[in-house]
Parts: sequence; C-alpha cells; structure tokens
Amino acid sequence: MSATITFNQLRRIKDSLPEGSMRSIAEALNLDVETVRNYFGGANYDRGKSIGIHLEQGPDGGIVVLDDTTILEMAREILEGKREIHLTN
Repeated sequence: MSATITFNQLRRIKDSLPEGSMRSIAEALNLDVETVRNYFGGANYDRGKSIGIHLEQGPDGGIVVLDDTTILEMAREILEGKREIHLTN
C-alpha cells in the first residue's frame, strides 16, 4: 500500500521515535538499519538501500510518496505504544 506524506511530517515521526527504534524496525524486517534510516530521509547508500521513497519539491519540505508503508506503520505503532522495541546485542 502506498502513502503520501510531507517530508517534514516523515522527519517528525523519525525524530519522535525512542532510541533504538530504527534498529528494532530493521531487525524485525531483516533490513540494514541504514536502509530504515534512508526510508526516513537519510542518504547513506554505501551501507543502506533506497526502498520505495520518492521525493518531490514543495511546501513543508516537499512531498514524499512511499511505495510501501510497512516501516511507517511500525514507527507509528512504536509511538502509539502498540509495538515494543526489542534489541539484540
């Protein structure tokens, strides 16, 4: 399922996540943590990949079209307290 959100809204969600959330999401989805960070607007393509995020210039940081909302939904569940953060050392 795709979704459209502003870049600033996406960054606010990322910035609101508790420490360890990116790693927890990455582990749950068997992704590199840098790939999850790139989903939220990062740009480390040496270690992570781009996964279905399309940016367009515009107000509020521009428009972001997400091809797959799985990571976004997991982040929202963490913020709503519906998903716990599990980390391995």
